[in-house]
Amino acid sequence: MFSVELGFKGLSLSARFPWRVGIVSFMSHPSIIAGEGDVVGSVRRILEDPFFDAVEVSLVPDPAWEGLKPYLNGKGVARALQPDILTKKLDLSSLDEKRRGEAVAYVKKEVEVAHGRGLNTVALCSGPDPGAEKRADATEALVKSLEEVCSFALDRGVGIAFETFDRDWDKKSLAGPLDEALEMVRGIRRRYWNIGLLWDLGHAPMLGEKPEDLRMARDVLVHVHIGCAKRVDAKLLDWHPAFYQPGAVNTVEDVARLLRVLIEMGYRGGFAFEVKPEQGQSSEAVINTSKGVLMEAYQRALAWMLG
Repeated sequence: MFSVELGFKGLSLSARFPWRVGIVSFMSHPSIIAGEGDVVGSVRRILEDPFFDAVEVSLVPDPAWEGLKPYLNGKGVARALQPDILTKKLDLSSLDEKRRGEAVAYVKKEVEVAHGRGLNTVALCSGPDPGAEKRADATEALVKSLEEVCSFALDRGVGIAFETFDRDWDKKSLAGPLDEALEMVRGIRRRYWNIGLLWDLGHAPMLGEKPEDLRMARDVLVHVHIGCAKRVDAKLLDWHPAFYQPGAVNTVEDVARLLRVLIEMGYRGGFAFEVKPEQGQSSEAVINTSKGVLMEAYQRALAWMLG
């Protein structure tokens, strides 16, 4: 955790950041997203950075995991299955029972691997939106899948962080708008307490949402991603560029607003950057920019709250 200083009525105040800070490793280092490339070296650099308390990983082969274990040193590690689901076209909300079952089986297998490695969080997302006419049936199928996964994960002490994506612009996922996701997650929570919502600041512009909307999610919000949507001509894309880059939609002020809301909510869940280098950029550059954005946003949030 880091601290910032600010002036208030002639005093110099120091405030420690209230959450453990993480980063999505396969976005900051995209060459490792499929478990290939320098997985150990890339994730190790994050683990050794004192700014970060946690890291989210995609597929990590067993030899690479063994290579990373000496560097964990109390850092939090979560398994992100969103890349697997999106790239392998796994569909937890499929109306084809065979396809749905295959997706559930894959997720259960990866939950078992995560449990064996001592990880206690796995992140998921839905399949694609089938359109308005089939949306209710697909949501029913998704609930069935998530309940099966949650039951399996609960027996292993693993929590499920369910992420919403855009429905109309880029990923075009079933889930989806915050109000619909909340209704679904709350329903599942009546039986399985180990599921919660993952909300992404970079997805908010594509969903017509804003940080203040999270107040309605106080009871189920377990994780937050900090990133940017990208505007290319008239399109919004889920590309997670670094802040300040051409086309980056989200701003430092958006992050500050989000921090104010989370502080007011008494939020105690996870917090991670999701930023990706573009052509000509290095991983180190986008990571350092993100650190600066977070420190400035925290100062702005505190200054606003102090009046």
